Amino acid sequence: MIDDIKKAIAPYQQRLLEHPLYIHITSPEDLRIFMEHHVYAVWDFMSLLKSLQMGLTSTSIPWKPVGNPEVRYLINEIVLAEETDINMLGERQSHFEMYLDAMHKAGARTQEAIRLVHSDFSKMSYAEAFVAQPKSVAQFLHFTFDTIETKELHKIAAAFTFGREDLIPAMFTAIIEKVQMHFPESDLEAFKYYFDRHIELDEDEHGPMALQMIVQLCDNDAAKWQDVQDTATEALKARITLWDGILSAIQKTR
Repeated sequence: MIDDIKKAIAPYQQRLLEHPLYIHITSPEDLRIFMEHHVYAVWDFMSLLKSLQMGLTSTSIPWKPVGNPEVRYLINEIVLAEETDINMLGERQSHFEMYLDAMHKAGARTQEAIRLVHSDFSKMSYAEAFVAQPKSVAQFLHFTFDTIETKELHKIAAAFTFGREDLIPAMFTAIIEKVQMHFPESDLEAFKYYFDRHIELDEDEHGPMALQMIVQLCDNDAAKWQDVQDTATEALKARITLWDGILSAIQKTR
């Protein structure tokens, strides 16, 4: 079934790997625009991950074993790496915080992203919180949080796996290969470090384990497998829309 899903979503993945956005990031201003949009994908990834952790492991007191131990290990392993990885200075830091540091070094604005992250979502809806974001960013975030709100773990896992973990190594490699042609190595150091860490972790460890999580969650349930394919497709479409929005924002500055 995994092979069938990969075949079905391959055209959307290919559109992302060949997206014209990458060759248009040719100046410091272009890079800042990219980062000021992409930071939200770095942030909402953590919400996908934490929703899986809450659903697939024990996060309440008193503790009790929940679900499949292999799936528990996968989720806790990814949480460990995402929340407390090693940054360029050899210090513990989340990938979101690494990305904010890379934005600071590039001169990108971080205030709006930080404001959104620290919003009180008990007092506002996602629609109210996302209204200030560019349309493509808001659309991307709505897809993520609408998926989380279903509380259907196989759908959340589909967005997480096929929209992120299984996609990121090839997509981030495509971005780095195109972008670094236009910048000195020193200017991309922090940006490239974040991307390289994700490529390394997802390609070697997290991606294959996430696929196994899908197998465990769906088992022989044909309806769940169809949900996974549908959600994976929509996740990739949402990313394409985000990339289209960033490209449009870059082109408007010229």
